[in-house]
Amino acid sequence: MTSESLREPAPPSRLTALIEVVAFVAIAIISKLIVDQFIWKFSGPITLIGTLVLITIYMRFKGMKWSDMGLRGLPGWKSKLLVLPQILLMAVVFAASVFFFTQALPAMGVEFMADDAEGVNERWGNIEGNLPVYLLWLGIVWTSAAFGEEMFFRGFLITRLEAVFRGMRFAAIPAVVIPALIFGYGHFYYQGWSGLVMTGVIGLIFGSLFLVYKRNLWPLIIFHGLIDTLGMTAMYLGIDA
Repeated sequence: MTSESLREPAPPSRLTALIEVVAFVAIAIISKLIVDQFIWKFSGPITLIGTLVLITIYMRFKGMKWSDMGLRGLPGWKSKLLVLPQILLMAVVFAASVFFFTQALPAMGVEFMADDAEGVNERWGNIEGNLPVYLLWLGIVWTSAAFGEEMFFRGFLITRLEAVFRGMRFAAIPAVVIPALIFGYGHFYYQGWSGLVMTGVIGLIFGSLFLVYKRNLWPLIIFHGLIDTLGMTAMYLGIDA
């Protein structure tokens, strides 16, 4: 293997990276608004997967791979075992954040964080005791949520926005904050303002850890899938989370 084949692809220009971000975010949002009219409950997963397919096709033409954006192999046992403490750190930070926004803030009088969004029950109200629906949502959790959301919001958007803000002071901040805002907005349609704030904060946490973990998506994907699986299982069993 030559040194030429080991060379990483050249980073895109700021303009190219900006066009990529704007174009694919617009595709995701517009396609979701269209699919909302026909199959609201599954519009998010359907359009996210569709957007990722388009991104994958685009990247092939550009000579890029998802491994360039964090979905890379983990050579050796050391790198694989390192994922475990990385997931544990995510769990601690995630639990502290959820407690703060769902318990501490309402106790301090920030009441909208305690409100139950009507869309949550409309979307998942029939999962309790319904095994086929539960299994369907588990499939969606691991494809669209765990892999899909982490690949798009962290892997693709953060790496592209890093190119947009390349060379600027504190470039990592807007590269993490902008995808987190879009991530929060993506949950507003069925979780309301409390969901927007909570998922936006989770986006900040995940995006920050994506950079701390040297742009490795695997801890994020695994933790995202596990935490959503626990949530779906609690709803299936009728446990009030």
